[in-house]
Amino acid sequence: MASDGYNRRAIFWICVLALFTAALSFSIRTGASGAMKAALLDPAVPAHSGEMIAAVLGYSFLGFALSLLLISPLLDIIGAKRVILLASACFILGPILIILSPQAGGIDAVYGLLSLGMIVCGIGWGATEASINPVTASLYPDDKTHRLNVLHAWWPAGLVVGGLASLALFSELGLGWQVLIALICVPGVLFGGWALTQDFPKTESTNLGVPFKEMFAEPFRRPSFWIFPAIMFLTASAELAPGSWVDIALTQTVGMPGILVLVYVSAIMFVMRHFAGALEKRFSDMGLLCVCTIPAAIGLYGLSLASSPLTALVAATLWAFGVCFMWPTMLAAAARRYPRSGPWGIGILGFAGAMAIYFVLPEIGKIYDRAKLEKAGGEGAFAALQPGPDLQQVLAYAAEQSFQVIAIIPAVLFFIFGAVWFFERSARARSFVVEAQEAAE
Repeated sequence: MASDGYNRRAIFWICVLALFTAALSFSIRTGASGAMKAALLDPAVPAHSGEMIAAVLGYSFLGFALSLLLISPLLDIIGAKRVILLASACFILGPILIILSPQAGGIDAVYGLLSLGMIVCGIGWGATEASINPVTASLYPDDKTHRLNVLHAWWPAGLVVGGLASLALFSELGLGWQVLIALICVPGVLFGGWALTQDFPKTESTNLGVPFKEMFAEPFRRPSFWIFPAIMFLTASAELAPGSWVDIALTQTVGMPGILVLVYVSAIMFVMRHFAGALEKRFSDMGLLCVCTIPAAIGLYGLSLASSPLTALVAATLWAFGVCFMWPTMLAAAARRYPRSGPWGIGILGFAGAMAIYFVLPEIGKIYDRAKLEKAGGEGAFAALQPGPDLQQVLAYAAEQSFQVIAIIPAVLFFIFGAVWFFERSARARSFVVEAQEAAE
């Protein structure tokens, strides 16, 4: 029990379990997406099923974005504990709605209930991010980058467990996707029950004595803040959009389940995020982010060309090293520079990241569908393809086109992070010179 009356260790691990659940939900939805597409969408709309499943997956990001934006500024008013409990409830209700979707009736009703379930899961994810990031920043005000990266190391841990569960239930036990989706409820119940036993701290802006109106106005009073949501829009597109797409795009092209690529990448990210604090001290947060864009771009382009398990894993290794620090380091960077914006500032960044995926993921699905029809020679020709080398060649081409579009994003980020890094280093150098001159005088 900490001297301020909060059990810092227990609260931090509740935050960890909540984020683990959000990641498990993300990974399981991704792992089950191919089976859901085959069972629910391919029979009814084969030519557009890629776009439709991408849109369904994107709805979870819409729920994430909207809930994060609405809850973040009101976190201290609502209370972090209540928000954590809301997340728990969503991770129970959302999977139930998804499981019930095949019984909804026609394809429109099925699609509607499936989308609603994804939105509710996304609200749970948004409530999680809206609470755990400001709470962790408040618990560890002098160690934000390290603690937020350690917290977010459990995001890839959840992806690993969800991915392995997908493979075990589908490949080994032959169970349906509904059983897999139901697993999301288990940790949702656990962290909700644990949260009931604890009192949660106020956020950093409240601890600094910043009134609600000032916290809300802080991003608008400091125009430089808006650079960070713009960057977050791109960083999320480089990390989470490909993570949502690997199972659908790569399973038919690399000779192994695409979800295994996500599991492998997530294992690397889990380990590497524990070293973020030391790397940040070496490079600075902007320097670390700038360096990371290089392997991210090369890895994503490599995934577009991967045609075997070996080439997929080599490309995935580079992608993992590139994107592993992006999300938590962006949050820490904004929290450090704009502490008076509190949970509202962190929430805006998360909202920007989530909306990026909401818009980007369906576009990737459209690119994939257009490419497969183009390669096949039209909608009728694609529908006539049977499983075999011809279909595999068509899908490989579609995967190549979709991943090459995403690979452009980290290349753009290299110049943006580099410019911010250079500007901040130059500003610090000028301030040192001024201080030295003043001291000499």
